[in-house]
Amino acid sequence: MVEVGKKYKLGKRRFGAINWIGFWTLYEKEVLRFLVVWIQTLLSPIITSLLFLMVLSVAIGSERSDMLGVPFIVFLAPGLIAMQIIQQAFSHSSSSFMISKIQGNIVDILYAPLSAGEVTFAVTLAATTRSFMIGIVSIFIFYFLVDIEIKNITVLVFYTFVSSFILGSIGVIAGLWAEKFDHMATVTNFIIIPLSFLSGTFYSIDNLPLFLQTVSKCNPFFYMIDGIRYGFLEKSDGSILVGSIYLTLLSITTWFISYLLYKKGYKIKS
Repeated sequence: MVEVGKKYKLGKRRFGAINWIGFWTLYEKEVLRFLVVWIQTLLSPIITSLLFLMVLSVAIGSERSDMLGVPFIVFLAPGLIAMQIIQQAFSHSSSSFMISKIQGNIVDILYAPLSAGEVTFAVTLAATTRSFMIGIVSIFIFYFLVDIEIKNITVLVFYTFVSSFILGSIGVIAGLWAEKFDHMATVTNFIIIPLSFLSGTFYSIDNLPLFLQTVSKCNPFFYMIDGIRYGFLEKSDGSILVGSIYLTLLSITTWFISYLLYKKGYKIKS
């Protein structure tokens, strides 16, 4: 017994503070996961945005008054792009964990020499990458249909990153919590979609009663969409500075929660 105890010992971590190779491998695996089915993960959200744009254009036409000093369709297009950026970031990370749990291959990640921070950060960044790809392609397509242009690329990139990072982190949390597709549908249908629809995607909150304007400004989705829209129009409903601080703090908080849950092994370890 003594000889066996001396022969088999736990090895020491040999990757330094961060396992960069493992981190990059997991990130690459997550990116390839959505690129393989790009019609579903990249093309489908863009088609959905185009359908929204077409239906609202036909239904409203030129009867709708200007929003923030620009035609309604020009106001709407950045909001539709932002909405898909938000929803698809959540979709990626949440489905990644939930499907891994259902199929049983979550053990491949659990037994890999990766820390909780490396796993959650890699998956969240992959979700962010998917959002950026959707955003870039959407902008390219919308450019030929709507008179839009990027007026502040710094704000646009920042808000795109922080918004998708937050939803990617929330997706990790939801993926750890959900045990079946019905659970995930509940989060999507009763939290993600309502908050994105009630965040100023299709309207300016200046048209709302004062009380509802205050409520809207508590909704983080409002700042996400408002900030991305500002990158195109340099006009916004709310404060870009307040939104930047609010979303930065929220991104740190949501990622840290996902980190703690994964480290604890919430619903993935017996």
